[in-house]
Amino acid sequence: MDAHTILILFLGFFSLKLIWESLLILLNIKSSREHAAKIPAFVKKIIDKESYTRSVEYSITKGKFSLLNDVAGAFFLVLLILSGFLGIVDDYLYSLNIGTYLHGLLFLFSIGLVFAFFSLPFSLYAQFVIEERFGFNKMTPALFFFDRLKALIITVIIAAPLYFVLLWLLEVTGSWWWLLAFGFYTLFQLFITIIYPAVIAPLFNKFTAIEDGSLKQKINALLKKVHYKSKGIFIMDGSKRSKHSNAYFTGIGKTKRIVLFDTLINILKENEITAVLAHEIGHQKKKHIIKMLILSILSVLLAFFLIQLLLNYHPLYTAFGFSRVSLHAVLILLSLCSGAFTFMLTPLFSLLSRKHEYTADKYAAQQVTKGAMHLKNALLSLSKDNLSNLTPHPLYSFYYYSHPTLAERVKALEKL
Repeated sequence: MDAHTILILFLGFFSLKLIWESLLILLNIKSSREHAAKIPAFVKKIIDKESYTRSVEYSITKGKFSLLNDVAGAFFLVLLILSGFLGIVDDYLYSLNIGTYLHGLLFLFSIGLVFAFFSLPFSLYAQFVIEERFGFNKMTPALFFFDRLKALIITVIIAAPLYFVLLWLLEVTGSWWWLLAFGFYTLFQLFITIIYPAVIAPLFNKFTAIEDGSLKQKINALLKKVHYKSKGIFIMDGSKRSKHSNAYFTGIGKTKRIVLFDTLINILKENEITAVLAHEIGHQKKKHIIKMLILSILSVLLAFFLIQLLLNYHPLYTAFGFSRVSLHAVLILLSLCSGAFTFMLTPLFSLLSRKHEYTADKYAAQQVTKGAMHLKNALLSLSKDNLSNLTPHPLYSFYYYSHPTLAERVKALEKL
């Protein structure tokens, strides 16, 4: 296949993806508008007309912004590719004669910065216009930019040694380098997962051990009942950045932590919080985390296999403006372009994730007294507080949603 055919094929699939996903967003906006006049029956008892209207407006506003963001991002990427920008940057760095390692690293970070600067106005608008308008934003401009600076520094610290090792393996281990690289990358990811709760997360948020009291007692009783060991229960100052609320488990092995947003504590009752945590524990007890981890590892293995196949395929480089083969060029091309060929897999992953959510809901209902009722009430309260979309279009939720819609989850919990 020559370079021209490769480029045409990419542009065809990329356009198909953009058109399909734009259509889904438009359908979702249309669905919100069609249901704006009438509050869905399953939330009538907990949401008033004013709150429902705000949730509809929030869903429509986010949908319009998402459409603009996606279209602008797509045109920007195509512009960079057709203008030969990627190859121009690569050629310039090559002319500096700074060595293969530094050349590749600077190229990856340069392209990453280009996209970061492009997305910055969109991020600012989302945070300080949309989130501010609907009362969610708690972040200051100073904190916004400081977060991004810290994220950039952390990315450099993590990515630099990773890239150096991958390139070194390519140079010294021959045609089977990609298997060794896959093994190293997998171990590296595991290492980051282990250190994240104690080293990386505290750089952005403050984590305070939950105080003694009835909530802690109920959570500990649940952990004891289901034989779940945790390093601790922590409250995170999520309200420093947003009024949105959440809870999650982080870490593996001895570093496992339960994290509750302080905003969640203020919204839910203690039994509801316990039911939410039982749901999260259900994911681990039902091996959902392991299954998704295996799926992720297999995806990484496939990615490294593709890198090996494409590494010396000259027409690919020519199609996207490069004048020489390199590991960093393949990495950036897979990062920027693979979505055009894999977007049809999105609903399959969404379907699997939704199946896991139903199973975890059932687990919570079994492990907590009146668990189905408490979890249902928690979901309704969180949905109201977060202005969730209560009437998404079926095609949109089928394609994108990793969780069942609120109506679907409530119906399933009521049966339990």
